[in-house]
Amino acid sequence: MLGIAGPPGAGKSTAADALVREINDLAKSNGLGTIAVVAPMDGFHRFNAELVALNLRELKGVPDSFDSELFVSYLTRLRELPGERTGWPTFDRAIEEPTIDGTFIEPGHQIVIVEGNYLLLDKTPWDKVRHILDQIWYIDCDVSTIEPRLIERHMQGGKTKEGAKAKVDSTDLPNARLIDASKVNACRIIQFPKLTV
Repeated sequence: MLGIAGPPGAGKSTAADALVREINDLAKSNGLGTIAVVAPMDGFHRFNAELVALNLRELKGVPDSFDSELFVSYLTRLRELPGERTGWPTFDRAIEEPTIDGTFIEPGHQIVIVEGNYLLLDKTPWDKVRHILDQIWYIDCDVSTIEPRLIERHMQGGKTKEGAKAKVDSTDLPNARLIDASKVNACRIIQFPKLTV
């Protein structure tokens, strides 16, 4: 179980997908089949109705807008019950909501790559994550790289350019600073320009 952490817009999903693809291509060329899968943290966003009730809708993306206890329980289950077929939630950016059982961890999956922002936080219960995973790598990416990506992401989600910039300033960049402070807990730090997976 490998974690890939980093600030929003750093390329965690891209890196995880590429790594899984490379592992599976190599495995298949050796007659092993599909052995790796991505398990994204984003599927553990709280549903919008719950965020409204918690007065967190406008701060979606902060640690408290995730069901961190549920995330830890899913990781613990994967660790304690390997070889079972396990549904895993994903996140649909088109509707900004989680999808229950959006993907599955199958019995043949021997490598699970968990990607997400908060895998290295010291805050409970996030601090349990790094003791469940075998390693966590951190993608280090500066603000000048992630900011335009995040603005574009929010615009693709339907926000105006001004609305996207406001969201980045109010939520994404403060999150990025929080996440950056957690990189001291990483097993390996990968500088963005050197990312070649």
